[in-house]
Amino acid sequence: MGDNIDEFANELQEQIIEEIKKEYTETAIDHWINPRNLGKIKDADAYGKITGPCGDTMEIYLKIKKGKITAANFITDGCGGTIVCGSVITELATGKCLEEAQEITQEVILGHLGGLPEANRHCALLAANALREALKNYKKLKKTTKAN
Repeated sequence: MGDNIDEFANELQEQIIEEIKKEYTETAIDHWINPRNLGKIKDADAYGKITGPCGDTMEIYLKIKKGKITAANFITDGCGGTIVCGSVITELATGKCLEEAQEITQEVILGHLGGLPEANRHCALLAANALREALKNYKKLKKTTKAN
């Protein structure tokens, strides 16, 4: 009986992946199946949290050294599109100076992915806004620290 269930599950998974391939690029599918930098960063230097109009929330954690992002991680309660965009933005931000990271927009994420279906394009905006929020909070913290 177990073999039949396993066989059915494998066939169903293959069918789902074939349907996904009709709408998503290989890059997007790879980030969905194997998200990068998923999880919190203990003792992060910067943190941003945004909830989009769809109800998905993304949190971005950054480690910053000498004005450069040395690590970026994310967590989300969102859909596959949000996971994909969180994974991509952490890769794009890592190694960038703060000003360069500020320039990572929805369009940059979508370009890196080769696009997303219309229903998921807002996920890239959510990721970009979460990164900007983390950067904004970092700058505020630095100003407060300098003032004291």
